Amino acid sequence: MELGNFENLTPDIMIGAVEDALKLNLTGLAAPLPSYINRVYEFEAVNGIRYIAKFYRPGRWSREALEDEHDFVIACSQADIPVIAPIELSNKSTLGSAGNIFFAVYPKRFGREIELNDDESWSRIGSLVARMHNVGDDKDAEYRIMHHPLESTGDDITRLLDGNYIPTTYRSEFENTTTELMELIVPMFDDIEYIRIHGDCHRANVLERPGEGLMLIDFDDMMIGPPVQDIWLLLPEHAADCPHEIEMILQGYTMLRDFDRNTLRLIEPLRAMRMLYFLAWIGRQIHDFQFESHFPGWGTDAFWRREIADLKNQYGLIYHSS
Repeated sequence: MELGNFENLTPDIMIGAVEDALKLNLTGLAAPLPSYINRVYEFEAVNGIRYIAKFYRPGRWSREALEDEHDFVIACSQADIPVIAPIELSNKSTLGSAGNIFFAVYPKRFGREIELNDDESWSRIGSLVARMHNVGDDKDAEYRIMHHPLESTGDDITRLLDGNYIPTTYRSEFENTTTELMELIVPMFDDIEYIRIHGDCHRANVLERPGEGLMLIDFDDMMIGPPVQDIWLLLPEHAADCPHEIEMILQGYTMLRDFDRNTLRLIEPLRAMRMLYFLAWIGRQIHDFQFESHFPGWGTDAFWRREIADLKNQYGLIYHSS
């Protein structure tokens, strides 16, 4: 069976693949869960146990890169960090395949998004991130993205330019703006600690499980990067506007792990890098059949005029704070 894209990934195919991977029978339940980049479905075994299967978008990650993600999550689980680890399948791996589409199966877990509305909540999440980083510091992840301007961001800029996503009217302005931005931020990343990190540690990926505490989910963007990346995404505003929240996070973090406060200056450069990452990420999906409904107006003159203005504003913020 060859599956070149998600359009051919029907519920029947998914059920058959998961049944074979788990060596058990499923009911006909195949309930889609919110996810654009991957296909995530809830299934039910005949004994009533529910499972979540994630079918990874073809071509996004290699098998080795997915194994790096799973290794990290499993290591966190073994260190008693609350995460949802993938189940070992009948092939003795955590990765199955439906044609050329890899998938993983997880136990279903409930939780609600954390409410960060008091000092204790910020401190708790800081402690959780520190525990994860202690595990992340134990081993490398050879096949994951290196979140450095010259690596990941350079690739994102090249993809946007080479993909001809930018109208001719704005191409030079975009190129000049990103060149100036890179010249400004690249030196800031000299001699910075790099470890395995979550990579997308915003508050929607931290769940509160009543009676059990906090749980980290969705390591899909796991990368090698500076630890501060997993802190700034939690913040409600720009770094200058929430010093108290930063202090509370670091209060919990430094109870379990040292933190280099000099890296706080990387928060706004990392925000600029995420802006470019997101533009390139969307560009990768441009041929998806759902693209226009999810990203109306993407790529128009008005769109790029706004995006370049935002990049220039971010450049100014970094320049004046450095």
